[in-house]
Amino acid sequence: MAARTLYSEAGVGWSALVWGPLFALLGALAELATGGPTHVVGWVLIGLALCGLTLPWVYARRRFLSLEVTTEGLRQGRETVAAERIASVTDVGAPVGTRVLGGGWSVPRKYDELPVELTDGTVVLAWARDVEALKTALAELAAKNRPEEQADDSRN
Repeated sequence: MAARTLYSEAGVGWSALVWGPLFALLGALAELATGGPTHVVGWVLIGLALCGLTLPWVYARRRFLSLEVTTEGLRQGRETVAAERIASVTDVGAPVGTRVLGGGWSVPRKYDELPVELTDGTVVLAWARDVEALKTALAELAAKNRPEEQADDSRN
């Protein structure tokens, strides 16, 4: 069965690639409106160059700042945490030096952090622009882990 997506953030949309050509179009229209010579080839080259410069930025943000919570686990940037390892997201404190998910040294700028307790007792920092939606999705995963643990405890 395919994993169901509970929450996701793309990092940035591919529509950012349109900014450069749009800027070039506005420049060409400004030249046209002022009555001077219009450098169509120049503006096309500028639009393509700006699009080419934006492409690696979009690719990097989509690769390293995207996140997805599925029924199989949490993926943040380059790192994945299996759903079975997520113990709790409520009332979890973040000790100094807590490891940040995704491979960075700190939570990315403009993102909020969410301490997540794993089943082995360690705490890691997840991050999202909408941290409440992330918390809700991770709480659903953590709730699925609790009944199994309680069933195992009752057998002992």
